[in-house]
Amino acid sequence: MTTDFNSRFIDLAHQLSGQRVLIVGDVMLDEYVWGKARRISPEAPVPVVEVLRHSYAPGGAGNVAVNVISMGGSVFLFGVVGDDVPAQRLREALETAGVNGAGLLIVKNRPTTHKSRVVANSQQIVRVDTEHIAELSRQDQLILLERIRSVLSNVDVCLLSDYAKGTLAPFMTQEIISAARAAGKPVLVDPKNTDFSRYRGATVVTPNLSEAALAARCEIASDADLVEAAKTLLPALEGGSLLITRGEAGMSLFQPKTEPIHIPTLAQQVYDVTGAGDTAIATLALAVAAGASLPDAAYLSNLAAGIVVGKTGTASVSIKELLQRLTQFEKMREAESG
Repeated sequence: MTTDFNSRFIDLAHQLSGQRVLIVGDVMLDEYVWGKARRISPEAPVPVVEVLRHSYAPGGAGNVAVNVISMGGSVFLFGVVGDDVPAQRLREALETAGVNGAGLLIVKNRPTTHKSRVVANSQQIVRVDTEHIAELSRQDQLILLERIRSVLSNVDVCLLSDYAKGTLAPFMTQEIISAARAAGKPVLVDPKNTDFSRYRGATVVTPNLSEAALAARCEIASDADLVEAAKTLLPALEGGSLLITRGEAGMSLFQPKTEPIHIPTLAQQVYDVTGAGDTAIATLALAVAAGASLPDAAYLSNLAAGIVVGKTGTASVSIKELLQRLTQFEKMREAESG
């Protein structure tokens, strides 16, 4: 890594602030139940957790929004919640993080997606999910679409955070992508569905390794397998690119008619991978909005993901942390060449 190379990314990190991101997707509430486990239940071979406190954080598309705010961007967030207590807690958690929850559509008879994790003695014991994953009604989709189209002219990039909870049905996904392209906005997609044709027209789609394998209907056990999977998936995107996140192996960027670019992991310690994908695509979106090339945006995204996995629980990354890590790399390089 040369000084000029590092300086380029330091400049790019500074440019993330002020970028405007439209986020549409599956918002959810992440609840953490913290406690201690001192004994085993007499009713079943499970620990008895004495609850000490509860904490709440935005999850899914909500966590993507928090990451954008954390790095100095602004957010227009759209999704659905129920008419329930978790929705109230989610709105409070979003407000605390500086995210406006006005774009969340209340759908009655549909629970807010809610993940409750029980943590005892610093170890997650169990996770309980409350959710309804059926597609939104066409009427609710049209209501959201109208709201989304009304703000497209005021954003720099469009980000779809698909957790397969029903918000991004095929019809709405294609309508958003078409509207964003017509408005000249790049579209980034974090996918969970295995039919990538629903994302056709997107600028870049960012599956992790297992998601890519499922979508390509193949096993990915080597770099050669990865390349073949990408060749299978790219045509469905009709000109879009593919950024596959590979955990400890980093990321691989596949662009049409271009050689793959493999970016090694930049994580120094791994404590918890919760939300790492949210951080990665939030950083990618901000960098693309700032005018970065996809390879440069992917590098910075990989750097941010490497920071967040060193934290516990649903977490985010700040520009200050990005700059600190880039400065560390520059000092390491200077020491190696000194």
